[in-house]
Amino acid sequence: MSKSERYDRIAFVASAGAEAQAALTQLAGLYGNHDPAEADVVVALGGDGLMLQTLHQHMRSGKPIYGMHRGTVGFLMNEFSAHDLRTRLAAARESLIHPLLMRATDVHGVVHLHHAINEVALFRQTHQAARLRILIDEHERMPELIADGILVATPAGSTAYNLSAQGPILPINAALLALTPISAFRPRRWRGALLPNTAYVVIEVLEGDKRPVAAVADHDEARDVRRVEVLSDKTISMRMLFDPGHSLEERILREQFGY
Repeated sequence: MSKSERYDRIAFVASAGAEAQAALTQLAGLYGNHDPAEADVVVALGGDGLMLQTLHQHMRSGKPIYGMHRGTVGFLMNEFSAHDLRTRLAAARESLIHPLLMRATDVHGVVHLHHAINEVALFRQTHQAARLRILIDEHERMPELIADGILVATPAGSTAYNLSAQGPILPINAALLALTPISAFRPRRWRGALLPNTAYVVIEVLEGDKRPVAAVADHDEARDVRRVEVLSDKTISMRMLFDPGHSLEERILREQFGY
């Protein structure tokens, strides 16, 4: 079976915006629109928010996801064109993405399990800074971090909130995670750490009653957490498709040089 035949059945999904909905109508008329369960590829029309939503929905399907920019932020998307889509899909290059798994235990002992494609982040819930203890592979690495929060980012997510928090940009194929503080007060000059993507990260909340903390895996939130465990889930591999010359590797490399 040729590569182009593999992508014969296309499922289109689109955000609610007028531009994305118009693109959906146009492309479905040209190529048909299959049910995602029966399709060879899922094409997402919108911005990065829709791409993350689509990746989450099809996380365990093994289906490749190809995005076209019809939204606001489009870092994870290809340029939009209705012309010869199947040829574009056949020529696209694949990037494999492993999500993070967050296991957050709240004040009531309830365990919240969520996956994150970009990052797992902890935030203070009130005006008072969070007080956190950090363990890596069951070894204490920082007995006390006082900050607005902290995040663990994947290479795919390193150019998102992690970059805004002054974290490092990671090449997409780097076997690394970024551990980045959010507005650290003490240690004041700590800028975070680079961890192997095999690391088992545990963040304990100190003085949680006085300084409550929420944990967020992409868009899934758990409040009043006491302990958050994070690791890369190698049992899940998501396949993202990018046009030649516009791969996620290339985009992240360009970000490092500021263009």
